[in-house]
Amino acid sequence: MSTAAPVLTPTIRALAWCLHLLIAGLLVLAAGRAVAVDRPHAGLIVAAAAAFGLTYAAGPFLPRIRRSRRAAAWWLAAVGAVWLLLLGLSPDAIWVAFPLYFLQLHLLPRRAGLTAVVVTAAAAVAGFAAHTGSFTPAVAIGPTLGAAVAVGVVWGYQALYRESEQRRQLIEELTATRADLARAQHTAGVLAERERLAREIHDTLAQGLSSIQLLLRAAERALPGRTDAAAGHVDAARQVAVDNLAEARRFVAALTPPALEGTTLADALERLCTTTSARHRLTARFHLAGDPVSLSTAQEVALLRVAQSALANTVRHARATTAEVTLSNLGDHVALHVVDDGHGFDPEQTPAPGVDSGGFGLAAMRARMDTLGGTLAVESAPGHGTALTARLPLTPPTETEREGRP
Repeated sequence: MSTAAPVLTPTIRALAWCLHLLIAGLLVLAAGRAVAVDRPHAGLIVAAAAAFGLTYAAGPFLPRIRRSRRAAAWWLAAVGAVWLLLLGLSPDAIWVAFPLYFLQLHLLPRRAGLTAVVVTAAAAVAGFAAHTGSFTPAVAIGPTLGAAVAVGVVWGYQALYRESEQRRQLIEELTATRADLARAQHTAGVLAERERLAREIHDTLAQGLSSIQLLLRAAERALPGRTDAAAGHVDAARQVAVDNLAEARRFVAALTPPALEGTTLADALERLCTTTSARHRLTARFHLAGDPVSLSTAQEVALLRVAQSALANTVRHARATTAEVTLSNLGDHVALHVVDDGHGFDPEQTPAPGVDSGGFGLAAMRARMDTLGGTLAVESAPGHGTALTARLPLTPPTETEREGRP
């Protein structure tokens, strides 16, 4: 079974060209010295050098050698055989052993490459000793030292290459992980923004449209006999539409609610009670308990939206005559109480949120409080009115504390 040879990187290509030039130079040196010094069999040496060059040159032009270790091994065997022939004719062929080491270590598996290097070094030592007619340590040192250098260089480069590949794979995995994390964060952000907009629309535009519907129904009942009352209801509906248009424009501009612009939360709640009393058959009164406390914009918006939603539910469902809205400073937290004298309901049997049934109000209010680390409690019973309490800590909870809450 053939195994693919190592991939040629730009660095390896540059080294390969250097190796080609080195072999060509050494072959020219061997053939030139044979002719210059008039060695025996000079013609055969030149022919053997040319045969070696042709055999070697065939390798880079054969794609199979680059793709298959088995084909590369056969090519190296042919190159080695021609080299042995050249070594038998000229001692200068010993220098060609050095580039052969690099070829063998690069194209063959580690164990086979090391074996080929050892055999090549032994052949170089034996061939040179045969030409000189004697064997000395100096004869063995050159080829052996060259083989050791080749092994160290090639194996060192391969280790660096493997480490580089591992780092490249880690970087690719890290990049993919970051991309996945970015997509997940984007998706989470989109979902959070959708949830926020759903709460905002429910607490403002939806409640406003509901108020317009109630006011227009009241105007319809007043006609045709009580035109003044009908006109008053229509005027109130028009004012609700103006307020909701302002809310819609603030959504587009991503600004704070218009009820909080240039005023305090207490003033906004008092104005909410006044407008609710003027537009509906409900007397809503505001109370401030304790000294005013400084809240963040997010906290003020959340409490105002809770009050708006609670009073809207009172108008639509409770059939109440009075509602008391109280903002209290309790030291370490602030509380908003909305109490009405309506017919009440069973908190355990509230309908699930739906397009037709509604039911988004309490879920949206709880979501607002949970986002800021607060709580929402509802106490009610059929025939006994409803008391809603929203609490927010004055010191925002840490991320760990928020995750630890049930």
